[in-house]
Amino acid sequence: MTLVEQLNQDMKQAMKSKEKDKLAVIRMLKASLQNESIKLGNKNLSEDEELSVLSRELKQRKDSLQEFKSAGRDDLVDKLEMEIDVVQVYMPQQLTEEELEKIVKDTIKEVNASSKQDMGNVMSTLMPKVKGQADGAQVNKLVQKHLN
Repeated sequence: MTLVEQLNQDMKQAMKSKEKDKLAVIRMLKASLQNESIKLGNKNLSEDEELSVLSRELKQRKDSLQEFKSAGRDDLVDKLEMEIDVVQVYMPQQLTEEELEKIVKDTIKEVNASSKQDMGNVMSTLMPKVKGQADGAQVNKLVQKHLN
């Protein structure tokens, strides 16, 4: 089942169970996917393109969540946490800290990196491997830790 089909099915279920907030998030995800499809000029997005859209939506929400927490907007924090939970349902399984650390170490060996100057090289090789399965900031932190 494609992501769009899954979203359609979940949208119908949310309508039946009168989950307005979940329905709004699903509609927003569908709209983002549709906009990306139009932008790229092709009818069906590849899994990678769908994953990029979902990752972007999740990142936007996480960034906003930090802003709202620091501003003391608890009403918006709760809403965003719910939205993040809904978006994460459609994301691939996240890597554990140990799995991510192993991938980082392997990639550092693969590109023969030895110092922070090699960070760009490591990140450009590493990010496609963990796309959608790990937070970029977390990956960045681990690479920096292992390049010291």
